[in-house]
Amino acid sequence: MLFSSSKPARIWPTLLLAVLCAGLLSCSDNNASKHLARSKPKPDPYTIRFVTINSPDTYFIDSQNNYAGLEYDLAKRFVEFLGPPYKLEFIVVDSFSKVFPTLLKGDADIAAADISITPARKRQVLFGPAFNQVQSMVVFNRDKNSEPNTAEALLQKRIVLPRSTSFVERMRELQSKLPALTWRETDKLSSEQLIEAVARNEIDFTVADNHLISMMQYNYPQLDAGMMLGQTDKIAWALNKLHGEERLKQVEVFFKQIEKDGTLRNLMDRYHGHTKRLKQVDVTAFLSKSQTLLPKYIRLFKNAQEITDIDWRLLAALSYQESHWDNYSTSPTNVRGLMMLTEQTANMMNVSDRLDPKQSVMAGAKFLLWMKDRIPTRIPEPDRTFMTLAAYNNGVGHLEDARIIAQRLGLNPDSWADVKRGYQLLNDPAYYVNAKHGYCSCGAPVIYTELVRSYYQIMQKYFPAYDPGVDPYKIAEMKMPWLLARAS
Repeated sequence: MLFSSSKPARIWPTLLLAVLCAGLLSCSDNNASKHLARSKPKPDPYTIRFVTINSPDTYFIDSQNNYAGLEYDLAKRFVEFLGPPYKLEFIVVDSFSKVFPTLLKGDADIAAADISITPARKRQVLFGPAFNQVQSMVVFNRDKNSEPNTAEALLQKRIVLPRSTSFVERMRELQSKLPALTWRETDKLSSEQLIEAVARNEIDFTVADNHLISMMQYNYPQLDAGMMLGQTDKIAWALNKLHGEERLKQVEVFFKQIEKDGTLRNLMDRYHGHTKRLKQVDVTAFLSKSQTLLPKYIRLFKNAQEITDIDWRLLAALSYQESHWDNYSTSPTNVRGLMMLTEQTANMMNVSDRLDPKQSVMAGAKFLLWMKDRIPTRIPEPDRTFMTLAAYNNGVGHLEDARIIAQRLGLNPDSWADVKRGYQLLNDPAYYVNAKHGYCSCGAPVIYTELVRSYYQIMQKYFPAYDPGVDPYKIAEMKMPWLLARAS
């Protein structure tokens, strides 16, 4: 029943009034009513709206269910720089081709999506200061194609590019010299997805920025970069020309500050500092052993996580760097087992047999936690974890010396990017003579830490976080079919 029969006298006059009002509105100026229908609520001037895309370098949810990405971290710090009452809002579009329309319609204040500065775009938008440099390169699968090092090598190939990107502009420049060159554009697949399509041999080539290629090579070792397209591009935020001048001034001051205080350097290291440590053969070997050797020990790493709350995938990555999951591994200095424990560490952790996998993994995890407890809690993550890895390799003493050197250089002793520079000076007499723990060939713990970071990144890609009810290898098989096919 639409109306109650008990109160007709009250309802029907109301309905009649509504009909009359509707009639009056329908007789009003049509243009005015259309304008009202199109009008939008005025945005909150204290909410900074960023439009971006999901990608490993812009905005994503990490394995701990936290927001992450270089663009996300920069945007978050920008709003913190502005201070209350400013707030952050992210608008995540499903393709790069929608980034500029969202900005130009006024639905966003700033576009932060790994955007290259190009002449065509400078006619449309305002750009903030450049904070990164990238090189467009052709991506290919070396198992299926020879290296495309000339434009002619691109002819009659399955090439797909993400629509509205600078890669399309680069290819058009090449096409002006080689008219037979063709490709397909899509707004259904991101650069990351197109690179994965190359890895699966679904297409022959795509074009991507060198830093994204480096990150993706850790997941797909058959990928490689061929010829460069054009010159190096600069990356910056974009703002609407119609109402972005005042905001641009704030952006310029912000980037000047984070470049001066080291924040930008620290963020760049967090996302790109480790991406060039592994070679193709290293990644291939790691992925292969994750299918052959890791299954024997995976339960031990998960048990260790239950005790220490350290991600089992980080423990597995650390163990691989130490022993390549060879339980009988022994170094010339007599460190032994899966976690390569010294005699002193084994005694400290009550280990009776360093070649017992169960004892080794649990002791290594507890020792890593013991090291972490000796590093100041004010140091933010993930820097504190990176420093813990370096200390696991070379001791807390040299880590503290490196932090002191970083501070004396005017750098941030709580930033791994800056502490790395301190480490590298501990073989210089001008620095180690005043260091409490003296000389150290401390390039080693830096390389060690970056390699563990790299293996951990791969583990996060293919293996889920610990869930007692989930078989990680079921998920790994779905994500790694190309590896299983090659192994068979």
